[in-house]
Amino acid sequence: MYMLDVLNRTYAAQHGRQYTSVVPTNIYGPHDNFHLTNAHVIPALIHKASISPKLVVAGTGTPLRQFIYSEDLAKLLVFTLEHYDSIEPLILSVPPESELAIGDVAQLIADEFGIEIEYDSTKADGQHRKTASNSKLMTLLPNFEFTPIELGIKKTVHWFKENKDKIRK
Repeated sequence: MYMLDVLNRTYAAQHGRQYTSVVPTNIYGPHDNFHLTNAHVIPALIHKASISPKLVVAGTGTPLRQFIYSEDLAKLLVFTLEHYDSIEPLILSVPPESELAIGDVAQLIADEFGIEIEYDSTKADGQHRKTASNSKLMTLLPNFEFTPIELGIKKTVHWFKENKDKIRK
């Protein structure tokens, strides 16, 4: 993000062109990449849950993350293209208070498949928090309603089950 910000500022200074960058947090939703090891967190967990009697989660499940439903991100991207005219980067994310533990997300997914969770604590958790502030976004769109993660996961799992034979994996 930082080098892109430098590049945007350089274009503005040298050529008078104004560009910006958007920074989404962890994305999930229909049409995502559901690869078992090279996907975003939620799509990978959904795929794992679909092929195993237990959902095995790497680490302890305690790290916190912000997850944005792909349809919400699409709406925010369209808004940015049509209305955002600042060179300053814009974080497209659910609010920091919507952070959720990986274990809680895994539980929502496991519930959709009717299976249990097993944590593999021999694997590293990674960074405990990666909180991103969406305060600038919320000043521009104070009434934007993000899809509740419970509904987003339900819709994503339903889409996955309906399209399992043709998903990106």
